[in-house]
Amino acid sequence: MTPVKPWQSFANQLRVLQQRGLVVDDETGALNYLARIGYYGLSGYWYPLRVIDKAASASAHRPVRLDAFVAGSRFEDVVRLYVFDKKLRLLALDALERIEMAVRVDVAHLLGQRDPCAHENPACLHGNFTKRSITRGPDRGKTAHQVWLAKYRNLLDRARREPFVVHHQQAYGGRIPIWAAIEVWDFGLLSKLFAGMQFADQLVIAKKYGAVDGRAFANWLRSLNFMRNVAAHHSRLWNINMLEPSPVPHGWPALNNTRPFLYFSLMQQFLRVICPNSTWGQRFVSLLQSDFPNLDAQGVTLADLGVFNGWGEWTLWTHK
Repeated sequence: MTPVKPWQSFANQLRVLQQRGLVVDDETGALNYLARIGYYGLSGYWYPLRVIDKAASASAHRPVRLDAFVAGSRFEDVVRLYVFDKKLRLLALDALERIEMAVRVDVAHLLGQRDPCAHENPACLHGNFTKRSITRGPDRGKTAHQVWLAKYRNLLDRARREPFVVHHQQAYGGRIPIWAAIEVWDFGLLSKLFAGMQFADQLVIAKKYGAVDGRAFANWLRSLNFMRNVAAHHSRLWNINMLEPSPVPHGWPALNNTRPFLYFSLMQQFLRVICPNSTWGQRFVSLLQSDFPNLDAQGVTLADLGVFNGWGEWTLWTHK
């Protein structure tokens, strides 16, 4: 077996980057970034500045990069790209928090009218979710609802000292109505329960946010949950490949559904419903237009985010 890579001091890490052609104007500052963010924490931001091996890319049918950097690439550019991405992640989390909370209330308000504990009642949910057994993996033989309930109860146990949980334990024997239970749900739990709702109930919520049906809306939630996980774990977001893609909504421009811009556009659509006076969309436009580093010469552009020419004139993003 190939031995694991040896430990390298920050000074050696920087020296390797310089030997590969990355220009470092401020070595002290660069060492500080390596010490605070880490070599691999920054590597995703210098990766697009590396030279593409055309021969290897042609045979692999995908871009293959050499260790060497494109001429003119600077450590400062890497940092600016990292800072841009950090601001982008914070914007994503700002929007996704509001979306998660609003949709949780939508689900709880709709189902709670039918049964205060509808999230635990199979009769309030779709049969595919509550009756069909999983055929593979560690949850084989269980229903998706049983798996969901186990995760929900685990989160509830973590929150057992929260005043509202203590109150329901003491006053109601531990039964917590859905409008209180949502306080312990995470985005993943929300998206999975929505996917398990009856189609008519899904449609009520889906139409509120402009989705054609519950299936499309469930896809949106899965995609946004993926975005949320990336942003919350401080991972590179701006040009990431989406592992939970959704179809582009009908009537929208031909966006690339494997790139993040589509999902920021979905966030904007949600926020126009949830908080129509929000300046979130303006802040997103300003970030893309003002903070993205000028790296055209190195072949790094906002097209990697998934934007298209004239995106700023799209009515979704205009403020008229």
